[in-house]
Amino acid sequence: MTKLFELLEKAKNNGKKIVAVAAADDDVVLRAVEMARNEGIVDGILFGDTQKIIAAAEKARVDLKNYEIIDSKNPADDAVKAVVDKRAHFVMKGNIKTGDLMKAVLKDEYNLKTGRTMSLVSIFETPLYHKLLIVTDAGMTIAPDLDQKVHLIENAVLVARKAVGVEKPKVAILGAIEVVNPKMEATVHAALLAKMNDRGQIKGCIIDGPFALDNAVSKEAAEHKGIVSPVAGDADILVMPDIEAGNIFYKAMVFLAGSKVASAIIGAKCPVALTSRADSDETKLLSLALTCLMTE
Repeated sequence: MTKLFELLEKAKNNGKKIVAVAAADDDVVLRAVEMARNEGIVDGILFGDTQKIIAAAEKARVDLKNYEIIDSKNPADDAVKAVVDKRAHFVMKGNIKTGDLMKAVLKDEYNLKTGRTMSLVSIFETPLYHKLLIVTDAGMTIAPDLDQKVHLIENAVLVARKAVGVEKPKVAILGAIEVVNPKMEATVHAALLAKMNDRGQIKGCIIDGPFALDNAVSKEAAEHKGIVSPVAGDADILVMPDIEAGNIFYKAMVFLAGSKVASAIIGAKCPVALTSRADSDETKLLSLALTCLMTE
């Protein structure tokens, strides 16, 4: 896969999914779901205050006759229950705090935990890079420790394989420099993760690092620094040192580099769709396509 719109075509071929929208009284979210419904990849069940949902739908110019509406005082729990009861394939965040929705997803009684940390996995398409680039984590894990970075890698590798079609992705662990400095935790984590991969503790990918960003995505930059690695200049996945780096990278790619992007929260037994008001309609549609693919 080399173009993000291939996600949409792949999602169409995989059959329509049902999304449970938690607190669906959000015109931006409803418009995104309607776009995906019109493309034939989702149907929706809307949970929340019925009157507020109707008002949001009017603002979004969405005809609610195509949706099931469930009046709910606890839309996060009820949306998650719909997935647990197999009435829906995945959950989408509406007019609710991300943390409140995640608490519902991770309740023991729903049995949706996998043992992995949940993380935001984003796929970028930019004319400046020779293939799709997967990035984690720009929106969930604030300051991942070593164990959490293992989980972030596992989540991103799952996306690479199931959505993008890369069977053994190359993973670059990023820091500010390309050598290990004991005073810079990100570089120490990178060395440990690479060794864990060498010894089979992290499977299904090739990990190396630490890399400064340029060495991970530019063979010329890597060669200039004398870096010899199968990952250098050809990374499929970039692992950010923390949420600040990830968030700044994400927004720079979108707002300065004009990249296309699709994102989903991965790590539970069902993925979670989350769109921002700042996201373009195209990003929302592609993100829903990605989330549909990750339900398989």
